[in-house]
Amino acid sequence: MRDVATTRYHDRHPFNVRMHEGTLAPAELRRWITNRFHYQRHIPVKDALILAKFEDPALRRTWLRRIVDHDGVREGEGGIERWLRLGEAAGLDRELLWSAEDVLPGVRLAVDGYVNFCRLRSPLEAVAASLTELSAPGLMRTRIAAFEYHYPWIEAEGLAYFRTRVGQGGRDSAEALDLVKRWARTREEQERAVAALTFKCEVLWSLLDAVDGAETP
Repeated sequence: MRDVATTRYHDRHPFNVRMHEGTLAPAELRRWITNRFHYQRHIPVKDALILAKFEDPALRRTWLRRIVDHDGVREGEGGIERWLRLGEAAGLDRELLWSAEDVLPGVRLAVDGYVNFCRLRSPLEAVAASLTELSAPGLMRTRIAAFEYHYPWIEAEGLAYFRTRVGQGGRDSAEALDLVKRWARTREEQERAVAALTFKCEVLWSLLDAVDGAETP
C-alpha cells in the first residue's frame, strides 16, 4: 500500500511538477484550482457513502469527523470553505467555483468515477482507496513552500487549506491504514485493497491529465 501511494501518486504528474517548480502561468493555476475544487466538494459526499457502509457506531463516529473537516460545523468553516478562499486569493469568484461552469469533462468523469466507486464497492475497497492520504502531508508541505516562493501574488491566507491538511492527512491515513490491515486478512482481500488504491491514484492522475491538456483561454 505504501509503495503504491508513493510510486503512483500524482505528485509525479508533469503538471504538479511544473506547479512546484514555479513555471505555471496564472491562468493555468486558476484552471487547476477551479477543477480541483470540483473534486474537493465531493470529498464529504464520498465519505458519507463510506460511512453508510459501517455497522459499528464507533467507526461511524470516527469517519464522520472527515465530513466535518470538509463541511465544517457551521457556515464559513471547513476544508471546502478554505478551498474557496484559495480561489479568491488567486482572483477567482467563489460563485463561479460553485457553479462548476468551467469544470472540464475529464474532471467530471474522474470525480464521478471515484464517487461511484465508493458507492458501489466494499467497505474495505472504499477505505483503501482513501489511502492516497499516505502521501498527502509531504505533498502539502512541498506545495506550501512552492506557492510561497513562486506564486507570491496569491495571498498567504489562501494557503490555509494546505496547512490544515498536513495534520489531517497524517491522522486520517493512519486510521484508514489500520482498518485496511485489520480487514484485509486473505490474499484476495489484500489484492483488492491494493487495486482500490491504484484506482484512486489513477483518478487523481486523470484529473491532472484533463487540466494539463486543456487550452488556456
